[in-house]
Amino acid sequence: VQLQASGGGLAQAGASLTLSCAASASAFSRYTMGWYRQAPGKQRELAAAIDSGGNTAYADDVKGRFTISRDNAKNTVLLQMNSLKPEDTAVYYCNLAYRPFGWNYWGQGTQVTVSS
Repeated sequence: VQLQASGGGLAQAGASLTLSCAASASAFSRYTMGWYRQAPGKQRELAAAIDSGGNTAYADDVKGRFTISRDNAKNTVLLQMNSLKPEDTAVYYCNLAYRPFGWNYWGQGTQVTVSS
């Protein structure tokens, strides 16, 4: 399984960015997909996740601003980030998880930098 993340960059506070992650995995619709982020000096944390049924979960500090979605036909998961804040600055990692197989795969990370 390979995960290719893209879409990061530099944005001003209040702007929007969309991250995309393409997975080279068959039966993509079965997997839980997530976006995690790691700010400098901090642990990696979950930002948003979406399971095979389309159920979503968000970190408290991104609720109402970030939206995760998936396109199973394209093996892609998106993270729409609106109203960005400087504290959203981090490296964002795409994750694929499938508990029955014990799978937990990571993409290479994409940098998001939000200036005030």
